[in-house]
Amino acid sequence: MTSVMIHPATHDTVRPAIDRAFEIFPVNLSGKKVLIKPNALRSSNADEAIVTHPSVLRAVVEKVETLNPAAIIVGDNPGVASYGANEECFEKTGLMDAAKGYYQNIGNDPVAVDFNPAFMASVSVSKAIMEADIIISLPRFKTHGLTVISGALKNSYGFLCGAQKALLHKIAGNPARFQEMVVDVFKIRVPDLFIMDAVVGMEGNGPASPDLRDIGLILTADNAVAMDAVVATMMGCDPSCLRFLQKAKEEGLGNYDVNDLSIIGKLEKIEGFKLPPLGGEAVTENHVIQDMLASKTQFRPKVDHDLCTGCGTCVAQCPVSALEMTGDFPEVDADTCITCFCCQELCPEKAIQLG
Repeated sequence: MTSVMIHPATHDTVRPAIDRAFEIFPVNLSGKKVLIKPNALRSSNADEAIVTHPSVLRAVVEKVETLNPAAIIVGDNPGVASYGANEECFEKTGLMDAAKGYYQNIGNDPVAVDFNPAFMASVSVSKAIMEADIIISLPRFKTHGLTVISGALKNSYGFLCGAQKALLHKIAGNPARFQEMVVDVFKIRVPDLFIMDAVVGMEGNGPASPDLRDIGLILTADNAVAMDAVVATMMGCDPSCLRFLQKAKEEGLGNYDVNDLSIIGKLEKIEGFKLPPLGGEAVTENHVIQDMLASKTQFRPKVDHDLCTGCGTCVAQCPVSALEMTGDFPEVDADTCITCFCCQELCPEKAIQLG
């Protein structure tokens, strides 16, 4: 039977909950390449509860250090608002310090991965994701305007490099298809362990809402569907109403019926928890959000001829071969470009701008 641990914790007492998590869900990390992926949505202060709290990341890193891994990487590809500002996001949120020197800008080394052609034939994914032996996902307990909850499955959306996240929002077209697409991204590389920061939760129209709730918990599971089913239940949402959980179950990724789960701890509904509209109106009818997403999808890389040395790094690293050398400088095929903008992050001369 699939289990979900619910353990009390504060920011000052996270480590005992993390130790208990690894006792219940033992993972052999000895000699393995371990990637720890927090939710680093955008640059913000830690107490805004927009990203995984640094205390949780630090506790996980310190626990993993004791388990003799061959290598540790801490990284994420921030969301649309902080695209191209990975270091800034980690620094401001406190995640950089919590990573204890293991931070890596995983957006700098992309690989093309086959994807659901109903959305895109391929997507650009961080190479570190594909090469990790073990992935530990650290989602945050919060709401989301399109998926209602932003939990274990949604945290894997950060596998995608750059602004293609915005492009996929646009291609999906409606909340139901977006939720289905989130499952397709999750399937690219299913993480091995999920440890959720629920010390302080977010309600209202997340994933960057000012409405916070003290919850005082750490949740852990080795199955994302089970974890998200528990989160939805705690928030007062029937898991069977969520299209991404329906599809995940259809794909054999897990079961969202909490009656079929082994709950280690106390599962309680949070009274009066504010959920966004189940139909996704919080995003689809928000013109500010829609305009921002549209603007990101319209950007294309442009080369500054005064800075470019014609080294060809951008051409060699483009995951979909959208760039080619024309004379002394690279040019982009706008129709082929998937707006991952890895070329911008990889350019050694900082000669590629977005326009």
